[in-house]
Amino acid sequence: MNNLDDAIMQESKDAFYEMLNKQVSALIEGETDMIANLANVAALLNGQLKDINWVGFYLIKKGELVLGPFQGKVACVRIQVGKGVCGTAVLEDRIQIVKDVHTFKGHIACDSASQSEIVIPIKVNEKIIGVLDIDSPLLNHFDEKDAKYLQQCISILEKGCMWQIA
Repeated sequence: MNNLDDAIMQESKDAFYEMLNKQVSALIEGETDMIANLANVAALLNGQLKDINWVGFYLIKKGELVLGPFQGKVACVRIQVGKGVCGTAVLEDRIQIVKDVHTFKGHIACDSASQSEIVIPIKVNEKIIGVLDIDSPLLNHFDEKDAKYLQQCISILEKGCMWQIA
């Protein structure tokens, strides 16, 4: 690819995510139930994002991440803070973009097809209460632009849900 192709792809990525986040806003408008909204957003992301094999939420309960609404193959039910990509996102309080999960020390392989991953922390009142986790069967699938727009998606959820924090 040349720089023009890259620029066109990045511009279309902006347009895609802007439309996606409008869909998220419309989907949760008037509904504050956390589980209902997370389930619908997981389904929306699964249907709209290309080249992913798992998307879902983990919520912190009694100090560990517990599986929430998701789309994909069966998943790990509990993840300790600091373990795997999701637990590291919580421990470090930052988005994790993993270009190759096989090089991530302590990666938890729920689906052997996963090659790359992105995890976005969810915060309420400055406290992390969960994460959005997305896996891809392709290496290098996620970048800073994905992180930016998925963080916006999470911000929509953070403001739109009535969070039941355990």
